[in-house]
Amino acid sequence: MRRIVLGLFTAVLAAAGFAVSAAPAHAGPLTPVPQLDVERYVGTWYQLAANPAPYNLDCVRDTTAKYTLLGERDVRVENSCTTITGQRRGIVGNARVNGVASLHVSFPGVPTQESLDGPSNYLVTYLADDYSWALVGDPSRVSGFVLSRSPAVDKAAWQKIRRVVEASGYNSCLMLTSPTTQGLQEIKPLCTV
Repeated sequence: MRRIVLGLFTAVLAAAGFAVSAAPAHAGPLTPVPQLDVERYVGTWYQLAANPAPYNLDCVRDTTAKYTLLGERDVRVENSCTTITGQRRGIVGNARVNGVASLHVSFPGVPTQESLDGPSNYLVTYLADDYSWALVGDPSRVSGFVLSRSPAVDKAAWQKIRRVVEASGYNSCLMLTSPTTQGLQEIKPLCTV
């Protein structure tokens, strides 16, 4: 389903004249950062941009992820957003640590994502030294999220985010900005920011 939605989105962008090639052919699987302090990483993150996915198509503003450490290997995942109708919607799941900056995220009741154990589908592939923002995704780059401790960043930060996204093998024209009440107010391809 994700590939169908991404394919439709790619066709729409191509029709609008955007360059929409997939990840470069030389890009291997996404790799995690070599070091992650989980205790520093937990807390609230604001989604600044993401690859579109069926489960978040109705999210139009203030998408957040709150991570709470449950034990050595488990982190509570609480995702929420404001929908097109103005309602807050959320889901609670679990992230099981498989390795450094490599986790398996699961959500009860979500087909193919119910098992607590499984292959890593959440890799922290970039993390600012001060833990102010991160780029996460799955090994094949179908999912991708730019997360920030702040709901708003300046123009220089957006430019750095775009450079990191592209250097990580993502097509920045396929990743959309995620509006926040205090930050960017519109949904548009990251390559245009």
